[in-house]
Amino acid sequence: MNRLVMLVVSMCAATVLAADPDVTSLYDVKTDGSSTALKAGEKGKIVISIKAKNGAHVSDEAPLRIDLSSKDAKLDKEKITLADSVVKKAEGSAEFPDPRFEVGFTPAGAGKASVDAKMTFFICTDKVCARQTKTLSFPVTIN
Repeated sequence: MNRLVMLVVSMCAATVLAADPDVTSLYDVKTDGSSTALKAGEKGKIVISIKAKNGAHVSDEAPLRIDLSSKDAKLDKEKITLADSVVKKAEGSAEFPDPRFEVGFTPAGAGKASVDAKMTFFICTDKVCARQTKTLSFPVTIN
């Protein structure tokens, strides 16, 4: 009897593990357009976009949050949500646009600066919706 129970539990566990796909291949996080070099006193911009692939999308129902921080620069905004995306979903549309965020910053002085981003969002398909976390760092040289 115990062998039968163990066999059933093992089969159920294997089925659950097999059903949990790796969704990291369903999107890319891009930073194209972010400032990498500035002159002293010049304002820069951090750009973060989440590009979904293969029928996936970034959930517009689950929380999306990006926390920005910097010891070397003053940020225009430190907390970002999906509502801050510069790309908006069209009214009544079933399409899920890829979110893109743009945040200005001003470095404190010459030398090196960096802005760090901690991202939490959900990537979804018609079968799964999985929480994702990413950490990014944006180095900037100030002349």
